[in-house]
Amino acid sequence: MDHNWHVYVSKVDEWMTNLEQQAEKKLEHPFAQGKYFFRELESLKKLRSKLFEANRGSSVDLAFTHQVERVERAYEQVVCILENSRNEQILSNQPVPIGGHRLPPLPYSYDALEPVIAEEIMRLHHLEHHQSYVDGLNKAEREMQNARETDNYDLIRHWEREAAFHGAGHYLHTMFWANMSPTGGGEPTGELSQQIIQDFGSYEMFKRHFSEAAKKVQGAGWALLVWSPRANRLEILQAEFHHLLSQQDAIPLLGLDVWEHAYYLQYKNNRGEYVDKFWSIIDWENVNDRFEQARKLQWESF
Repeated sequence: MDHNWHVYVSKVDEWMTNLEQQAEKKLEHPFAQGKYFFRELESLKKLRSKLFEANRGSSVDLAFTHQVERVERAYEQVVCILENSRNEQILSNQPVPIGGHRLPPLPYSYDALEPVIAEEIMRLHHLEHHQSYVDGLNKAEREMQNARETDNYDLIRHWEREAAFHGAGHYLHTMFWANMSPTGGGEPTGELSQQIIQDFGSYEMFKRHFSEAAKKVQGAGWALLVWSPRANRLEILQAEFHHLLSQQDAIPLLGLDVWEHAYYLQYKNNRGEYVDKFWSIIDWENVNDRFEQARKLQWESF
């Protein structure tokens, strides 16, 4: 057996034991995300056994290492949700190190938005798709840092594009999760409601405009409610992919992901039904909080 691989597997064995003990202490009343973690851990145990039953324990097994990563992410998610629920998580405004972006925790369990968004979709969307944007952004940032340090900009165009795509994907998804709540729905209130009426004529006209923008995004993309400091008003925009055909100096407040991975497993090609049901899970308190922060930015109107 390769010595390094043997050491790695041995450390994973020890890690699995410690992780399971910690999880059992924390999860006195397991919720959906906790159950998901234990399912992932059980899958890892089975892979661990099969490695040696099939005499595959002498070389690197990619399925095994991939499952280790899935278990690690699932456990981190459990811990983050528990910390959120106990109000122990401290918000930080410290700079993110280059290549140091992390997958943010969901403020609810993966099944919390059912029946509007299925648990399977939320799990895949968050752990796989969003994580890929975080990974892509981190890689692009590190490559651009390397370009500066080596004064080699031959591939800068590529890495700038990667940073734009993955960065926008990461930031929009981070907002998207917070924009939704299992207790959401209804209509906005207060100053956000007044601003919507002022800028769109009525809430119903705004809702119709936003819904049609989402349904008619060509291919993959987003519908976005943004605050434009330059125009000093709310606007509705589309974004193709995450970063194309949109305005730069606008602040997103509410986003609806209409990439197929956001709905296809549940709604198939009926994007319209997905868009219509989205309104019942919007967390207007979160959108209003973003609005209050965004409009503090005062620019001369042109």
